[in-house]
Amino acid sequence: MAELCRTDSSLTSLDEEVLWEMMEDHRCRIVRSICPSRLTPYLRQAKVLDQLDEEEVLHSPRFNNTAMRVGYLLDLLKTRGKNGAVAFLESLKFHNPDVYTLVTGLQPSVDFTNFSGLMETSKLTECLAGAIGSLQEELSQEKGQKEALLRQCQQLQERLDQAEARAEALSQLETDHSRMKREVSAHFHEVLKLKDEMLSLSLHYSNALQEKELATTRCRSLQEELYLMKQELQREKMSSSCEREFRERSLKMASDLEPGDEELSRLKEENEKLRSLTFSLAEKDILEQNLDEALESRQELVDRIHSLRERAVAAERQRKQYWEEKEQTLLQFQKTKVDCEIYKEKMNALQSQVVELQKERDQAYSARDGAQMEISQNLTEKDALRRKVFELMDQVCELRQQVQRLQVQAESSPGPKQEVEAREPCPKGKQRLVRMFALCPRDDSDGSSSESQLWSDLSATSSRELVDSFRSSSPAPPSQQSLCKRATEDFWEDPWSSSGCPEIVEVDQGGSLGAKKSNADLDFEIVDRADLPESENSLQPSSGDLYLSTSCFPVRRRPARKILTQVTVLAFQGNALLEQISVIGGNLTGIFIHRVTPGSAADEMALGPGTQIVMVDYEATEPSSKAVLEGMTLERAVGLLRRVNGFCCLSVKVNMEGYKKLVQDLEAKVATSGDSFYIRVNLALEGRAEGELQVHCNDILHVTDTLFQGSSCWHAHRVGPYSTKGTKHGTIPNYTRAQQLLIALLQDMAHQSTVTRKQPSGGAQKLVRIVSMDRTKASPLWSSFEGSQSDPSRVEDPSTVCFWAESCFTLVPYTLVHPHRPSRPRPVLFVPRVVGKILIEKLCLFQGFKKCPAEYLSQEEYDTSSQRGDIIQEREASGGLYCVTRRAVESLMGKNTHALLDIQLDSVCVLHRMEIFPIIIHVSISEKVAKKFKKALQRLGTAEDQLLEAARQEEAELDKVPCLYSSLAPESWSDLDALLGCVRLAITDEQRKVVWTE
Repeated sequence: MAELCRTDSSLTSLDEEVLWEMMEDHRCRIVRSICPSRLTPYLRQAKVLDQLDEEEVLHSPRFNNTAMRVGYLLDLLKTRGKNGAVAFLESLKFHNPDVYTLVTGLQPSVDFTNFSGLMETSKLTECLAGAIGSLQEELSQEKGQKEALLRQCQQLQERLDQAEARAEALSQLETDHSRMKREVSAHFHEVLKLKDEMLSLSLHYSNALQEKELATTRCRSLQEELYLMKQELQREKMSSSCEREFRERSLKMASDLEPGDEELSRLKEENEKLRSLTFSLAEKDILEQNLDEALESRQELVDRIHSLRERAVAAERQRKQYWEEKEQTLLQFQKTKVDCEIYKEKMNALQSQVVELQKERDQAYSARDGAQMEISQNLTEKDALRRKVFELMDQVCELRQQVQRLQVQAESSPGPKQEVEAREPCPKGKQRLVRMFALCPRDDSDGSSSESQLWSDLSATSSRELVDSFRSSSPAPPSQQSLCKRATEDFWEDPWSSSGCPEIVEVDQGGSLGAKKSNADLDFEIVDRADLPESENSLQPSSGDLYLSTSCFPVRRRPARKILTQVTVLAFQGNALLEQISVIGGNLTGIFIHRVTPGSAADEMALGPGTQIVMVDYEATEPSSKAVLEGMTLERAVGLLRRVNGFCCLSVKVNMEGYKKLVQDLEAKVATSGDSFYIRVNLALEGRAEGELQVHCNDILHVTDTLFQGSSCWHAHRVGPYSTKGTKHGTIPNYTRAQQLLIALLQDMAHQSTVTRKQPSGGAQKLVRIVSMDRTKASPLWSSFEGSQSDPSRVEDPSTVCFWAESCFTLVPYTLVHPHRPSRPRPVLFVPRVVGKILIEKLCLFQGFKKCPAEYLSQEEYDTSSQRGDIIQEREASGGLYCVTRRAVESLMGKNTHALLDIQLDSVCVLHRMEIFPIIIHVSISEKVAKKFKKALQRLGTAEDQLLEAARQEEAELDKVPCLYSSLAPESWSDLDALLGCVRLAITDEQRKVVWTE
């Protein structure tokens, strides 16, 4: 550091290296204490910096702080040489004199003679004036900051005073709190004492209750004993009274027979008198006779008394016997009554089974009628085709005759003539198409022995068959013999027999095979006449004009792949069928064969791409193995075909147009499968994985692929409320996985039942909708998911009972729905009905709303409407039946008016069957909301508790409604007028939406 005696003029005399060495020694202090924005104006006036250098120093994004900017400024000035160092020191003299003194060791002075002369005096004055102005501005800013800090200090002082006051209040509160804690602890000890006393009292009370129960049981037993003693006493009283009566009667009778004491004394006196008297012999005889008679009568009375006593004993014994018999009869009566109730239940069950059997019988009858109708239609179509074949055969015969004539005329060499002579004569008559068993062409080496053997086998077989007429009304189809008989009758009744063509009809095998090769469209096969049944052979005419040779008939073979509109049944060995074929399609397009493994059994049966599978029967011994694939989803069809492993029968038809359209859609990525149906989701699904669709309960989804990328998930689109077009798409679990998720969600909700009860009605998002479905009435789209069963309503259904669980009901995660777009105003239904009555009275005052009245119907009108199914809901009144009818609702809808219905939720299904789709408005009810209806409920004579109970019951029934509904949350309205506005907006919105019904 330079000495203090050094003058300012001596700085200019120093070398550049000395100046920069002085500054580098104090670089750290310079960088920390200098603001570059103050120095750059002077340095720019001194022409050691230009404007670009100033912009880079002050505003370059490379420098994050002031120290970096000052360091870069020093580096930049160092490149300017000695002028840069002198100008920097002179700028420090103005703005940072302490740093200037530290670096140079000189006291700063403002004498112009001491400057280096890097700039002119006028410019220096201007620069100094600018620097002074900036200093004044900084001074004013600092004064403003000082005033702001003073105000802030005053505010902080006030806040400090407030905080001290609050601290004093808090200290007072702490003292109060400590005092209250002491009081609470004292009260707590008292409560503990009271609890102990209460516990002891409860123990005493429980002991007293136990003693009371023992006493009551003892009292009850004593009462029973007393009752038994009373009965015994009563019986003893009855027996003693009987004995007393009997004794009285016996004493009375004895008293009547024996004289009393007075009479006895009187008689003794008379006897003495009589003894003293003298009687004659006659008188003595009379008296002795009277005495003997009296003794005899006394003995008779004694015997009678003994007999009466025996009869009384026998009567008592008989009474006891009758009493015992009465008790036994009562027991038997009770048993018989219980058995009767059991038999009644069995009878009811049997009656229900009988009703189900009757329904099955009716279904069997309808199926039989359908089969007979189909058979008759098939026969009619075959007859029409046979006539066409006859016409084509005539044309073929004429063409062959022309060809032969041309060949005979064209042949001139001897070689070909001999060849023609060696051949058999070609047929000149019209060939017959005979309905018979399809047989493969034979080789020439079979001989006549094989023909006769085959003919005898067929004759023996036809004689054993049951001859059923093809015109029979039996549910069984006609037998093969009946069909052959019909073909034979048609063969001989055909006009060909009287066509007048006497030529012999002979076609050799070689010629027919050649015709088969040359005429690919006709596709003939050779069938021997020996292959015809015996009944056909027996009907040959004996006329010499007509001769049928034992050679072969050319018969048109109709392969299954060439029949475009008819269904053909193919039977073959389908071991691992899905390894032989691959299928595409779905419930919308049908199930098509896409690829066939070369050399497999399916390839040998001429199955190929474009063949639509209509039905599969993979085990002929069991009727439960049949399944109709029309209208079946791809997932279900693959599951059924995967079970085919052995002999099977496929009902197929060729549908190349539908197959090509499906393949084009798949290649153009318009669709991923042939599935297309809409579902209503009954649970909330979180789309956690990538590509999964987040779904809320009651969302409508359009499922477009049930076997998406070969996994156990469906591809679906979320459908908007105002159209059937999908918006956001993704994957959802298939039916089985969704059912497992639904069960797990219900278990979680059961564990959290207390939390769920505390949630307000309508406040939280609905997580699940409980829907159970009878498996015997399940939709064809779902029945495959219960162990890959077939539809219970179809032919294959009896097997489903073997795979189902014991319960006939199952939880449904997805419900099949269908869209509707009603053009007329839809009727409106409110839930709960009590709130609906209040809202109906208010809405009737607005235009476009009217209450649907209940009509009075007589018994005849009621019966007629019931038969037509026009009654929506009925109720009995004192005057008769009052019913809400279809006519009343449709009349209001025809007037462009919303019909306001006061009916139960069960009637929604009835309205859907009438193609009437009501708007259901659900008003969420809580205790707070019920108070808002207090005055209206008083007018109806209903209490708030009744409203809450009705709301709970009807909200539980909302899940069973087969359509969506609109729910109004309690937060969306404050009073009854606001509720009316919300209801009208909801009705308008629901009228615009698409109606989805299950």
